[in-house]
Amino acid sequence: MLWIKTFHIIFVITWFAGLFYLPRLFVYHAMSDDTISLERFKVMERKLYYAIMTPSAILAVGFGLWLLSYWWAALLAGNGVGWLYTKLVLVAILIGYHFYCWQFLKAFKFDRNRHTHVFYRWFNEFPVVILIVVTILVEIKPF
Repeated sequence: MLWIKTFHIIFVITWFAGLFYLPRLFVYHAMSDDTISLERFKVMERKLYYAIMTPSAILAVGFGLWLLSYWWAALLAGNGVGWLYTKLVLVAILIGYHFYCWQFLKAFKFDRNRHTHVFYRWFNEFPVVILIVVTILVEIKPF
């Protein structure tokens, strides 16, 4: 089980690296106006999303589900696993955020971005909040 947990943590870290960096690229992309920069950001965003973020997300969720199988009896009993239910809801929200990034990726790809760099600066903070809360839930297990 420790190997599964280790790989889960590794892929969560790489997924979050992408979740932190892609919206930052959106900030810079939204601030750019020359063709060379715009095209460069499109390539960077595409590679980050498809080559790093999405495989990391799939592996993080896969290893997480594998770990969850060890908690299955506790989940069914519902005793002392409120933190885990909360974490699962936050992970589902994070998966939604991942796909929301994909929508922005497509908008930039087709030069249809409608948001300012300020929007993306705020958008970039969302996974930070989830990371903090999930870490507290997993380590402290408050309920």
